[in-house]
Amino acid sequence: MAQRVLITAGAAGIGRAMARAFSEAGASVWITDVDAVALAAAPGDWRASEVDSADATGMAALFAEIESDWGGLDTLCANAGIAGPTAAIEDMPPEGFRRCVEVNLDGAFLAAHHAAPMMKRAGRGAMLFTSSTAGLHGFPNRAPYAAAKWAVIGLMKTVAMELGPFGVRANAICPGSVEGPRIDGVLERSAAMKGTDAATLREAWKKGISMRSLVRAEDIANMAVFLASDAARLVSGQVIAVDGHTENPDPKV
Repeated sequence: MAQRVLITAGAAGIGRAMARAFSEAGASVWITDVDAVALAAAPGDWRASEVDSADATGMAALFAEIESDWGGLDTLCANAGIAGPTAAIEDMPPEGFRRCVEVNLDGAFLAAHHAAPMMKRAGRGAMLFTSSTAGLHGFPNRAPYAAAKWAVIGLMKTVAMELGPFGVRANAICPGSVEGPRIDGVLERSAAMKGTDAATLREAWKKGISMRSLVRAEDIANMAVFLASDAARLVSGQVIAVDGHTENPDPKV
């Protein structure tokens, strides 16, 4: 039977790249997203559900449908997340902080909460949590995002401890700065705070990366496929950065 893979926030960006990579590897793919237009553009052989990953009721209904239609789940990619506000801590809007943590952390918890019984029953499975290098070293003016992504790592390590005896693995992938609309927006907001332009800040960010390159979504997807495979059968509880080795997350410009 083909590997059954659920990817939250799978209609665009990293999630879509993951879905494409798993599909090309022969897996059955189910994606969720809040963007109905992007979901409608997904390939016809992917299952697609419009669900807010931080909505407890919606996630419960999603997993009930997965149980009914698929009879279980082999791989969970808890990938849903938002960038959140970019501001100094004293200017950070509390509602923006809460929403960022809700999507990034609560969404990961709900996905793992519902996937765990399925995987425990099967005696195998892989949970992959999309964290961030911001969850490893923090990031100036990105307090809610960094806080949530640090917490995702703690969640993953706890899940790995709890589910390991049942044959279920859990790992976190920490992308660096990934090319795409989200990082473009972060660059623009950060550049405005620094009194410079986004292009200049982009080049400064690259100089803070050993390999002098931002990350592609496909780089993250390739790691996800590996971690979900039998080739990684004893890789669990690990935090793996795919970032070209970020030395300085906030270089001066």
